[in-house]
Amino acid sequence: MLEQLKSDIDKDIHANAVHVYMKGTPEAPQCGFSKAVCDVFRALEVPFGFTNVLENLDGYRSALGEVTQWPTIPQVFVDGEFVGGCDILIEMYHSGELQQLLGTQAAAESPSAE
Repeated sequence: MLEQLKSDIDKDIHANAVHVYMKGTPEAPQCGFSKAVCDVFRALEVPFGFTNVLENLDGYRSALGEVTQWPTIPQVFVDGEFVGGCDILIEMYHSGELQQLLGTQAAAESPSAE
């Protein structure tokens, strides 16, 4: 089961330019951190794939932990590479590093401040 999830993760992160492992869905996030990540990508008008880890929380926690060595969810991948969690994404957004990575421009205001 763990090896299958790791294989699924590899497929997901290479099938989408941006992929988020989150609690819930972009339309109905189930935690504030997942919502904040979705808000950032909406503010940047960047489409993203997602996986709702609540469908198999223990399995995804184990598999993602082995892939990224990152303990929390959400987890964000860009171009197949692990970027980080919510805090790192927000920091990158504020510094403009995320926009540079994604090749997009956006307002400097934080989506979480709206």
